[in-house]
Formats: sequence, C-alpha cells, structure tokens
Amino acid sequence: MFWIINARRIKQYLIIFTAALFALGIAWAERENISVLASGGKSGPNAVYKVDTKEKKLALTFDISWGEERTGPILDILEKKGVKKATFFLSSPWSQSHPDVVKRIKDMGYEIGSHGHKHVNYSSLSDEEIQAQIGKAHGILKDLTGTAPNLIRTPNGDFDKRVLRIADKMGYTVVQWDTDSKDWMNPGSEQIINNVLKKAHPGDIILMHASDTCKQTHLALPTVIDRLRSEGYEFVSVSELMAGTKVKTKEVQ
Repeated sequence: MFWIINARRIKQYLIIFTAALFALGIAWAERENISVLASGGKSGPNAVYKVDTKEKKLALTFDISWGEERTGPILDILEKKGVKKATFFLSSPWSQSHPDVVKRIKDMGYEIGSHGHKHVNYSSLSDEEIQAQIGKAHGILKDLTGTAPNLIRTPNGDFDKRVLRIADKMGYTVVQWDTDSKDWMNPGSEQIINNVLKKAHPGDIILMHASDTCKQTHLALPTVIDRLRSEGYEFVSVSELMAGTKVKTKEVQ
C-alpha cells in the first residue's frame, strides 16, 4: 500500500515536472516575442503609446483610411470647438483621392502622420515590403502636404520588432495609443464618450477615427472635448506631447 501511494506521488511529480519543462521550453522559444513595457527601452526602437507627465495635456488622434462622409463633420467640430491641435494619421490612397480634405487638415494646423499605404498588417510582410509600404506613403504624403511626415501609425496598430527597426531607419516613430475610444466598434456615442473619459490621463494618446466605417465619432466628439476641457485638459499634437517629456514606449516581438 505504501509503495502504491508513493508510486502515485512520483507519477504526479513527474507530470508536474514534465509540464514545467514544457512551459519553460515554450518560454525560451518565444522569448523574442514576449511583450515588454519599457520607458525609453535600450534594446532598440519602441512604439510610443503615452508620455510620462503631470501636465494635463493629451493628444486626440484620428486615423483615416477610407470614406467620403465622416472627416468633414469631425473637422467642423474641431473648428467649432476651437481645438487647434490634433494629429491625423492618413493612409496614402485615401489622401490621393481626397487632396482637398488633406489640404484642409494641413491648413487648419493639424499634425499629419502616415497611416501607411495598403491597409495590411505589417508584421505579415517581408522587410522589403514593409519598407516599400512606408516609403510609398511617405512620398505621397510629402507631395500632398509639402512636409515629410515622421510619425506613423501602422494599419490596425500592428507591428513587430522588424517594423519598428525599419520605420526607425526611415526616420519614423511608431505611435500607438493608451486610450482606445473603440469608435470603430460603433457601440453608441455614449459608450464612446465613456471609453475615453474613464481612461484619459495626463500624457495620454487617444485613438479615434475619421473613416466612414466609424459612424458615431462625430456624435461623441463634442462631449468628449467639452468634458476633457472641464477637467482641465489641453489638447496638443503627438509631437508636442512627446517634446520635453519622458516617453512611455512599448516594445513587442
């Protein structure tokens, strides 16, 4: 009986030991793919998602990839509300099709960053394809605006270490976000407002969209602006937010 009990225990220990070795093996194999939060990481270029500051400044950012109807109303609201600074990440095909809207964004004084060319996940591309996508968008946006962009938000916010490294070599900083309005889910204007207000903080980068697929952003935006102002926040561009502050970065894969 004693031998049977010990045999069972030994078997349990062997199972646990084997599982631990298996988990350790996976962790070792995937060590390059583990996401790490960093502050000014030293292992290479990182993606910026917020800045470390006590000043009540934050950046409203808008991604645009397609559509005819949503960007105008959003620009109207920003103008009406007197929001002088924001950052727009523009895809180059959309920009080519809407040069007048791109001009309006620029003339209103808003910062323009790249949202790439094709709307595909860059981590699925080869190094040469990543470089080509960033380079093609760069040339188009520079021609349309007269200014070479140096910020990029990759399509779907997707990137890996290769994307970060290539973007950095091409003079770009990859910009993510810390607060997602989730307007892309069309959850209703009240939910979009709540998604922003419950997370907004000093140094925040807020993700919103001005593409046609996001049908409620323009309905939520006036309240978002009013409420954030009532809490003492100042709206700045991403570049201004980053300048002179400790950048919080995210290093992945």
